[in-house]
Amino acid sequence: MERTANTTIAVFDFDGTITTKDTLLLFIRFACGTKKFLFGMLLYSPLIIMMMLRLYPNWKCKERIFSYFFKGMPYNEFKRLGNDFGKKFCNIIIRPSMKERLQWHLRQGHKVYVISASIEEWVRPFFQTLSDVCVLATKVKPDLSGFASNNCYGQEKVNRLLEMEPERKAYTLYAYGDSRGDKEMLEFADFSTFVH
Repeated sequence: MERTANTTIAVFDFDGTITTKDTLLLFIRFACGTKKFLFGMLLYSPLIIMMMLRLYPNWKCKERIFSYFFKGMPYNEFKRLGNDFGKKFCNIIIRPSMKERLQWHLRQGHKVYVISASIEEWVRPFFQTLSDVCVLATKVKPDLSGFASNNCYGQEKVNRLLEMEPERKAYTLYAYGDSRGDKEMLEFADFSTFVH
């Protein structure tokens, strides 16, 4: 469909913006159990501390933790866990105000993207009843040994949007985010909302 200057697009961060919690740790605990989750966090705590001190890259820390918990798991099992996770938590951790805002954009006929550094397989199921929402998130390798795309964080969020919507002057852009990982996306938008 050819876009006009009146086209409006809304992009939403997921973790902490649409949800009240970061879903990476929540999903790991859901999928692997509390005991394995706590052991893994203890094992990787030095790396997490280095990441928090900005001495180790965010994406690399995240990928190593992800690989520790999921490498070797059959992909279909991982995808099933993502679907079950979405069903269990979609009515628990979604901010009602942000869900309403997302639905408002859809009612206005705006195109809506959820752009997240979390993993596609557990983000997408949160929007099964909203088929018009397009999810752009971090992709994983089929053997779950790491990421098949760049971690969808910071500038990568803008890059992923432009892959889908390259004619920036052809649309008005709204953006919603809550953290440093959304800074570039919020600055790229015509209208931005920082969610506290």
